[in-house]
Amino acid sequence: MAGKESTLSALLEPTVVSLGFQLWGLELISPNRRPTLRIYIEGDNGVTVDDCATVSRHVASVLDVEDPIQGEYTLEVSSPGIDRLLFAPEQYTLYVGEPIEVRLRFPFEGRRRFRGWLMGLEGDDVVVRIDDHDFLLPMKQIDKARVQPRLDSKGGKQGQPSQEGRTGSES
Repeated sequence: MAGKESTLSALLEPTVVSLGFQLWGLELISPNRRPTLRIYIEGDNGVTVDDCATVSRHVASVLDVEDPIQGEYTLEVSSPGIDRLLFAPEQYTLYVGEPIEVRLRFPFEGRRRFRGWLMGLEGDDVVVRIDDHDFLLPMKQIDKARVQPRLDSKGGKQGQPSQEGRTGSES
């Protein structure tokens, strides 16, 4: 996580936790000139639209007082969804064995995008298997990593971590 995002995470996490949610991660993106702060929250019983609105109001109050983002910006609060972004090493361990797409900041072995199976962590590297080759991708070079949802033959989702990889409830 970049410096500004780490600062925002440290500032906002206590508020999100006090409301009964986990701060899954956040992104500060500037598609044009007006930045967007996108916050992902996770709850033991999932996340509703009302939950997002409540967290948004409280987080907006903190941001108004602390003013960590200069100028106008857009605040978005949502659940991580089934195609969730991964932000922290402990999140990667929850999804070992699942399909993943990783985009790097700089090319590694001639490419920036890797789409395969998350095999785990090895030191500071994320292990992604593509065909029969394991790539060790430096965690610090990852721009985005997203778990890819799988659909079973009946049309249901299979994107949740396996039971042996779970440490808590997931929605």
